Parts: sequence; C-alpha cells; structure tokens
Amino acid sequence: MLQGPPYGGPCLLAGNAMNDNFWHDGLRFECTKCSACCRHDPGYVFLSAFDLRNLLDHTRFALQDFLRAYVKKVDSGTGFWLSLREKSNNDCILWGGDGCTVYHARPIQCSTYPFWQGILDSGAAWSSESHDCPGIGKGQLIPAPEIHERLWLQRSHPRLKLAYDIVLESIDENTLLGSPRVIADATYAGKIAEQDFFNNPEDNSGRS
Repeated sequence: MLQGPPYGGPCLLAGNAMNDNFWHDGLRFECTKCSACCRHDPGYVFLSAFDLRNLLDHTRFALQDFLRAYVKKVDSGTGFWLSLREKSNNDCILWGGDGCTVYHARPIQCSTYPFWQGILDSGAAWSSESHDCPGIGKGQLIPAPEIHERLWLQRSHPRLKLAYDIVLESIDENTLLGSPRVIADATYAGKIAEQDFFNNPEDNSGRS
C-alpha cells in the first residue's frame, strides 16, 4: 500500500497557473492493474467524510460495524486521522482476490493516484514514482485540466480528524455526523476552511 499524499507543502493550485507546472501539456498514465499501490507494503489510506459516506452506502454496513472491521486511528499529533486497516500481509483490508472489493466507491486517495501533490511537484518526482507504478508514462495522455481536477478533488475532501477525547469504538453515526470535534482537516485542505464536511455535503463538493 501507499503512504498517501504528503501533508502540507506548496499548493500546486492556488498560487500557480497550470502553465507553470511541468505537466501543463498533460501526462501519460494508464493503470496496469499491477495492484502495487494496494498491496504488499505498509501504508495508509486516509478517509475523508466523502469517502466514509460512499463506503457506508456501498457496503451497507452500519457505521460501527464498518469502523470495527475496516478502520484504524492514526495519530496526527493534534488528533486522530482515520485510515483503512491492512491485512497481516500488508494488503489493503478491502483487497480481494480479483482486486478492490469497493472499486466504484474507493477512497479519493486511491482514485486520484498517481496525481498527488508531491508526485506532481516536479518532473523528477513523477519519474521517480514510475519505479513503483509501471503505468506512469504509459497509455493515454491525461490533459492538464483533468490533472488539475484530481488535485482539487483531494483538496475539496480533506481527510477527517477526530479530537483525542473521542472514543471511536463507541461513537454513533449521529454523533459522528454532527460533532464539531470531527472535522475535515484544514491543514491539508489549504484554502478550504476547517468545517464539518458531513453536515453540508452539497456545499462542500466544489472549490473555495
């Protein structure tokens, strides 16, 4: 599994026109279905409010059942992020014999890879990532506006962060959906204000 997009760092969107980025003419990428980003190595798949809602709808799990089976807490230094668990062999907990068992509801972190901040910081970083992802540099040309949209998707739905005093094992859906101590982490959102993305999902799907 992958470690997830880097936290913080320069914003590729707010201060720079697309033409200033090395990918202004687009980048070639085609998933080879090697599954290296889902398996074998330890990592994190951090969940946003958008991700959690989609996963609950897709799996039809009750919130607590899903949290117990699939989610772990990761200490951020100021609270807990939520990440998918791993199997004992480091495969993603949602990996099945034929691939991702929730492919159509997979988290944004997964669906936007490899178009992450950090990987897109420079041509050298993009080239370096190709050592782990054989689809980089192959297949169709992904145009710059589409890359831009994938970056915005990540920033529009930042990972959730829970206050330290929230007990994940006893939280119910109403509390999670309404608690001001369960927030979309604005450190990662950049310009997007810190708020509870569960409360007004229709208002939080776009750009700031």
